[in-house]
Amino acid sequence: MKIEVWSDFVCPFCYIGKRRLEQALEQFPHREDVEVVFRSFELDPNAKKETPLTIHEIIANKYGISIEEAKRANADVGRQAEAVGLTFRFETMKPTNTFDAHRLAHYAKEKGKLNEMVERLFYAYFTESKRISDRDVLLALAEATGLDRAEAEEVLNSGRYTEEVRRDEEEAAALGVRGVPFFVLNGKYAISGAQPVDVFRRALEKVWEEEQQASPLRSLAGEGGMCADGSCSID
Repeated sequence: MKIEVWSDFVCPFCYIGKRRLEQALEQFPHREDVEVVFRSFELDPNAKKETPLTIHEIIANKYGISIEEAKRANADVGRQAEAVGLTFRFETMKPTNTFDAHRLAHYAKEKGKLNEMVERLFYAYFTESKRISDRDVLLALAEATGLDRAEAEEVLNSGRYTEEVRRDEEEAAALGVRGVPFFVLNGKYAISGAQPVDVFRRALEKVWEEEQQASPLRSLAGEGGMCADGSCSID
């Protein structure tokens, strides 16, 4: 079984959804036969690498709410993260552009280190409060993942893997993906958002057991917490 996951490294529900899927896979007896592939999706391709605004201020401005309301909304997302064993440090988070991070992930994929690189990028942003557009940060993450630092630097200093990122985004658009995380199972079933673990588990069982015929994507669940157009649902 192949699961493709469109996500962005600054999307809180993408990290939460990743962990919920992993927890569902732990309960799935055929997990060794499941391949998970992460695909690129930039929530805001025009995001600056550095901004003087905090994540609370960005949320407040985007939704027209107060800073205190934004803090409460982020705290709720943080509690969802804690429930799956993650730590989100909103007070020190560094909003940034993710294009180079996605290029680095594609390089890691070529080297057989995609899953490790994706986890390190999420952890660096949400837990370590690192700016994941900074070249030194990315090179340190690449090296920690077991990649060659000099080769990773050459990748980042060039335009390599730009086409791969754009191809992922074009495919997402063709599938009608409007927000992430977005999961596609065996090219036939779709799950939108960071669904509960049980939803992922039942989906795994369904796709495994049923012999599918070629057909358009069919939703296996309603929308869960997700991000779209540079915004994340805060209800």
